Amino acid sequence: MTDRTSLPNPPDTDGPFTRRAAVMAGLSDEVLAGPQFRRLFRGVHASRSLPVTLSLRARAAIVVAPPGSVISHHTAARLWGGTVPDTSLIHVTVPGRRSFTRDGVSTHRPSEMPPWVRRRGVPLTDPARTFLDLARHLGLVDLVVLGESLVRAGAIDVETLARQAATAMGRSTGLARQATGLVRAGVDSPPETRLRLLIVMAGLPEPTVDHRAYSEHGRLLYRFDLAVEHVKLAIEYDGAHHNQPRQRGPDLLRREQLEALGWTFVVVVNSHLSEQPGEVIARTARAMRRLGLRVPPRLSEQWRPYFPAREPAR
Repeated sequence: MTDRTSLPNPPDTDGPFTRRAAVMAGLSDEVLAGPQFRRLFRGVHASRSLPVTLSLRARAAIVVAPPGSVISHHTAARLWGGTVPDTSLIHVTVPGRRSFTRDGVSTHRPSEMPPWVRRRGVPLTDPARTFLDLARHLGLVDLVVLGESLVRAGAIDVETLARQAATAMGRSTGLARQATGLVRAGVDSPPETRLRLLIVMAGLPEPTVDHRAYSEHGRLLYRFDLAVEHVKLAIEYDGAHHNQPRQRGPDLLRREQLEALGWTFVVVVNSHLSEQPGEVIARTARAMRRLGLRVPPRLSEQWRPYFPAREPAR
């Protein structure tokens, strides 16, 4: 095996490097194809000792992209801690409509380069621009999920996101503004976002996110995913982590204590959202009516395009 320490200008094995840099350092194509290195994209390699993370693949794409290129769209969103639909592509925005293609890379060529920052060695679009770019590619629910996940990750706050969307120009800004109007702080997970949006899109009263109950001494007693506090209605997403034996017992005890204090619970699990969204709405509406909330006699159908019921897996 070639000893890279004996080479006059060895490539930086702490990150991706081009084939050209490797050849200049004295590495042959045979060595690059060997067990010491792996190819990330055509013309880009890295030490096999490095884990293939999203950050490493993004850096690899930038290495061979035209100068001034930045990571954007889905890839930038995930690097900021946002939640977007899965894709294996690395998204790169290229300046000046320059030609650039690579298998595994999705190239974007705007008329004007977007605002960007460098994060952990990767140049990428800032959180607000990333959100606005993805308004052209995502539906309303997925866009709100993205916005709330960016807020949860600390990448941006609700007010800044709304302000940036309000002043933005161009395609899909109307959708971006609609989405930011629905973004809330304090949401724990994408399913909780989807559950709240399902309720709102059906025309039901919007519950409060992250409602907290404190003792008279200021000690936190309970925390609710969604709540209508004045009628003591809690709407809880019961995720997979609640099924862990150590968590399940305390959760059930907590729920019993709250019910004894007059709270009503509507509990929703993932299969309810994916397979029976209409039933989730019906259960929530019944609970709201029973507790005296004003519920429209005829609920909206706006939710249906975003929450298509699926048959349960067999």
